[in-house]
Amino acid sequence: MLIIGNDHAGTDLKFQLTSWFTESKLDFVNKGTDSSDSVDYPDFAKAVCDAVLSDKSNIGVLICGSGNGIAMSANKYPGIRAAICWNAELASLAKQHNDANVLVLPARFISTNEGLSIMKAFLEAKFEGGRHQNRVNKIGC
Repeated sequence: MLIIGNDHAGTDLKFQLTSWFTESKLDFVNKGTDSSDSVDYPDFAKAVCDAVLSDKSNIGVLICGSGNGIAMSANKYPGIRAAICWNAELASLAKQHNDANVLVLPARFISTNEGLSIMKAFLEAKFEGGRHQNRVNKIGC
């Protein structure tokens, strides 16, 4: 299950992604705002992270203007590995090498097509384990 959350800067991109989710018959839960009225991104990071942590099969997607604030908030939760990705290669590597369970998109810096490409790459990639597993195990301080 995809759990998507966003602040006011990510609303338009979220609507585009969730439209693609619906067309692709991907199950998702919307934990973000549906408005462009100013809101606090940590609230939406919490909602998504709680859902990802409650079911390890869930994948989180967070969207804000730069991706920075919402990623910083998400990465405060033990067990969350949120990666800001602005292209498909970074999204694949975040999953393959870092076992990222939350994709963070910088809505003000990517187009809708780039967002879709990044999302697809993240969903298709698999954690490689092996030499990366020991490093991932060391992430939680």
